[in-house]
This record gives sequence, structure tokens and C-alpha cells, in this order.
Amino acid sequence: MATLFNLRDQAPNFNLPDVSGDTFSLTDSIERHDGWHLIIFFRGAWCPVCVQDLKELESQQGYFRDKGIRLVTISADRAEDLKQMADDNALSFPVLRDESLETLLDYGVQYHGADAPYADHGEHGEPAYFLIDETGRLLYQQIQTSPFGRPTATELRKIVQYIKKNLK
Repeated sequence: MATLFNLRDQAPNFNLPDVSGDTFSLTDSIERHDGWHLIIFFRGAWCPVCVQDLKELESQQGYFRDKGIRLVTISADRAEDLKQMADDNALSFPVLRDESLETLLDYGVQYHGADAPYADHGEHGEPAYFLIDETGRLLYQQIQTSPFGRPTATELRKIVQYIKKNLK
């Protein structure tokens, strides 16, 4: 069962390889980037809905950048498949691999393991979204237990607008 954080909880740090083999550190990125981070867990390169969502996010990257939000994506999929997907779709945001599942578990992302109640593409993490502020504190989260119900890039824009407007 996925555990939810409370709003303003400190988001767990992670150090994960990106598709080019470099290591991405959330703490380092927060220190270097004066803004928020939108961390998106996705099922994998094999998921056509995930790929379409990532392409939509890429097409709206300018909006997020203008609002000071850095997009970061994470999957437990195979490194070579993630690299191919990122290259094929010219994704400019970090595409990270969580091979050990440690980050997925630290964030309480729903893991579709061998004991899952339905058969679906083998073991993988389900979609999840975490918006964190410039200090690494949680502003928004959405954790799915299946592939459906995830916010679109346009809905994520509305969420960002709402939170920026109403943040105390």
C-alpha cells in the first residue's frame, strides 16, 4: 500500500542514473535550480500512454520552465529501452532509472509486482506525481494504483497555477 506524505513534508533525496549514464541528485538539483521540481514516475517505455504523456510534457516544457519548474521523470524500466524512448522523442528533461526500486518505495509509489491482483506487463511502478518547492518540501502528490486517472500536462499546468496562486 502506498503511503502518502503530508503536504510540506521533506521529499526524500535520490541519486539515480539518467539515460546518458550521468547521475541525477535531487538535492544537487534543488541547490542549483531556483524553483520547483515536478517528479513524475511512469510505467515504462513500453507503455504507449506514458510515452504520449511524456511527449505532451515535452511540448509544454516552455510553460513549466517559465514558471521555474524542472520536470524529472523516473521509471524502473530497462535502461536501454528508456534511452531509446528518450532519444526517439527528443525528451529534454531528465529520464531516470530506478533499478533498485528504492526511490519508488521511498516515495510510496504503487508497485505492480508479481503479487499484483491483475496481470499487466510484468513488474513495474504505476504513475505518480510529486510537486516539490525550492526547499524540497512537498506541495502536491498524486499516486495511482493503476494506469488510469493520471493528470494530463494541461491538468498539471492548472495544478501549478492553483498552487502558485494560493500558496501561503
